[in-house]
Amino acid sequence: MSKAQSSDDELFDEFLSTNGHETESAGWDESYNKKQCPDCGALHDDSAMTCSVCGWQPDR
Repeated sequence: MSKAQSSDDELFDEFLSTNGHETESAGWDESYNKKQCPDCGALHDDSAMTCSVCGWQPDR
């Protein structure tokens, strides 16, 4: 018996994860003590809020 879903988003996330998709919020990767954009791989200082190369922003 599965537990009751508390929201449509949780149900959708469960469907996606069951079918091999990531459902966690996207965030910065880390490389050499710098933030690294997960889309283009550009390196930024820790104070960066947006990728200056491709414009990517982490999910809030």
